[in-house]
Amino acid sequence: MDIFDKLRVEEGALGQHSHLPKDYFMFPKLEGEIAPRMRFNGKEVLTWSLNNYLGLANHPEIRKVDAQAAADWGLAYPMGARMMSGNSVHHIELEERLAEFIDKEAVMLLNYGYQGVLSIIDAVVDRKDVIVYDAESHACIIDGVRLHMGKRFVFPHNNIENLEKQLQRAEKITEETQGGILVITEGVFGMSGNMGKLREIVALKEKYQFRLLVDDAHGFGTMGETGAGTGEKLGVQDDIDIYFSTFAKSMASIGAFVGGVKPIVDYLRYTMRSQIFAKTLPMPLVIGAIKRLELLKTRPELKNNLWKIVNALQSGLKEHGFDIGTTQSPVTPVLFHGGIGEGANMAMDLRENYNIFCSMVIYPVVPKDVIMLRLIPTAVHTLEDVSETIKAFAAVKHKLDTGVYKREEIIAVTK
Repeated sequence: MDIFDKLRVEEGALGQHSHLPKDYFMFPKLEGEIAPRMRFNGKEVLTWSLNNYLGLANHPEIRKVDAQAAADWGLAYPMGARMMSGNSVHHIELEERLAEFIDKEAVMLLNYGYQGVLSIIDAVVDRKDVIVYDAESHACIIDGVRLHMGKRFVFPHNNIENLEKQLQRAEKITEETQGGILVITEGVFGMSGNMGKLREIVALKEKYQFRLLVDDAHGFGTMGETGAGTGEKLGVQDDIDIYFSTFAKSMASIGAFVGGVKPIVDYLRYTMRSQIFAKTLPMPLVIGAIKRLELLKTRPELKNNLWKIVNALQSGLKEHGFDIGTTQSPVTPVLFHGGIGEGANMAMDLRENYNIFCSMVIYPVVPKDVIMLRLIPTAVHTLEDVSETIKAFAAVKHKLDTGVYKREEIIAVTK
């Protein structure tokens, strides 16, 4: 078979929905300044889909620093991979400041979060080792685990009893292979919004020998007294052996980092192939990240504003009878019963008639009979935005419950 013939037949879990209106459900185009209100499909919409927790994406101080850094350095400097010709005093400065903030001995900058997690896993384990990971881990973790040449065991989401069973299985194998065990979970899970059970996982270290890798993409900047993450929030930051986060959420930028004890971070510098063989972070992103970290540390009102909106939105939704699952973080999933067609029509109604833009999550991310509308509150939303959204959700929920959206076809609304 021609490999392209196979690809034309096997569209994939998301590709099967490619027949839906172009640039509407898949690859939608939001236009205008980054803000709670932007333009979509020719009209202004209140958007809850931007990973901009602290409102830094369009903060005037950030914009000024980003622009000046681009003017001073251009987008090419420093040329080359970090190990060869892509290092600078500012890259080192950012690493040192991040390490101090998350209370780790050392930090290494990464170009991207997704490739960073893949490469961390690849560098840390070999075929003698066993990985044990949470079933609801992000796709970057799943892909990293799939590339692992040794054994891997998955435990149901946050099921500590089952995790212990998997650790027992892993120990039997590593006794024969003379390998080690790596447990992988998340600080905050990006779909459900609940926290990983880090305290309970750490407690298992008293019985089993393993190292813990935590992806805290949604926790960094939002969780803990200072915003240092879910480990700080739960009082177990010291017990996280490999701490990872990205600049893509609270920092509203591009890049990521990994932190831990200095010997291990130094080991990663010399073994992470995605960093050794890739161009380093451009200087404007580094200078911008230094400024973002400064605001994260010195402007507690940003996180306070975020949580004011989070609490208002989540309490308001629950008071109106909505199911927001088990979230313990700003991530706010709103769950409904229905099929993909009903979900698409409901999302379209929200966008076209109520001017509310949020992400619709469908199977296989959620079960086939579940519709998830995922809201990401930010520090720059207002209480008026919250009230408007809850009213709109109440209206479309009534329509869903009374069968208004129960139809097979999707109305084409784009030109």
